[in-house]
Amino acid sequence: MEIKQIILRHLKIELLNPFTTSIGTEYDKDFILVEAQSKSGLSGWGESVSILHPIYNEETVQTNWHMMSDHLIPKLYKPIGHPDEVSERFRSIRGNFNAKSALEGAIWDLYAREQSLPLSSALGGNKDKIEVGISVGIQKSVRDMLVQIEKYVREGYKRIKVKIKPEWDIEVIRAIRGEFPDIQLMADANCAYTLKDIGYLQALDEYDLMMIEQPLDHDDIYDHSKLQAKLKTPICLDESIHTVEDARKAIELGSCRIINLKIGRVGGLSETKKIHDLCERHDVPVWCGGMLEAGVGRAHNIAITTLPNFTLPGDTVPSSHYWKQDIIEPEVTMENGFIHVPDGLGIGYEPDRRKIDELTLHQKSFPLQ
Repeated sequence: MEIKQIILRHLKIELLNPFTTSIGTEYDKDFILVEAQSKSGLSGWGESVSILHPIYNEETVQTNWHMMSDHLIPKLYKPIGHPDEVSERFRSIRGNFNAKSALEGAIWDLYAREQSLPLSSALGGNKDKIEVGISVGIQKSVRDMLVQIEKYVREGYKRIKVKIKPEWDIEVIRAIRGEFPDIQLMADANCAYTLKDIGYLQALDEYDLMMIEQPLDHDDIYDHSKLQAKLKTPICLDESIHTVEDARKAIELGSCRIINLKIGRVGGLSETKKIHDLCERHDVPVWCGGMLEAGVGRAHNIAITTLPNFTLPGDTVPSSHYWKQDIIEPEVTMENGFIHVPDGLGIGYEPDRRKIDELTLHQKSFPLQ
């Protein structure tokens, strides 16, 4: 592939409903949309998952724009034989996984289109549909939480994830289990606890949870091994895992029994595949987490979830759950708890340029020829 130019666009899209976790509440989403244009006349698309403030990780929309424009895009001047080469070119730049992922994703999409393949096939996926779970944010009351879950169960979601934090945890889980004894249920702590809470977290063992996601610090692997040894419930690591080396250490230490893979968090599709393959060799199941992606990022999530060790329902919900109108055509839809994997070229959806233009705050082109 010879990249003719990269176009960065800063978009802002409003959420249909506020989304609250232990970290905070989001009402809308700023993000960077990446378009990689080749000399062949095709475009590939990627999406940055960073938000305006460094509260999930250290990256933001502003730092992503700086890293891509000043440090990463200049590494794409030479022709690219395969998208795996992109992460190697970026290796000298430490961290900045969200920024790297957005550019690499656009190039993976472009590569699949030039090879006349769906992105899922280019990645080595083997599924024609994927199971869908849903994440329920912290609500104003337990009753509001139960009403939300009842709605999602009726709609056919295969797994319910609920956000927890101190004083919004055991009583909430107990109430959910009382109303829904048989659903696949997991709890996501978003780093809200410490090892002092071991006895407290052990109380969750009686509620038959699929997993507790990232209960301890965002950068911790070691203390999670101490906690997992005391819990019957599997721990799932999220924020702690950025590289295949992080995953290896977590598996060897016994820090988790499940890993949540987010493409943006680990720096792109190529690293996601490496972690997937490592986990598969060690019988550690993985699933695809969500970061409030718009349609392009959501399409990448669908494609990666077709790999065989994505055996647990992910957070790739339909577009209509978050947005009044998404930026792709057609929008992502669900049927009986499944999303059908598109068989079109690349991500399988076409960016809606009219909608993209409407939501764009500013843009800049970076010629590479």
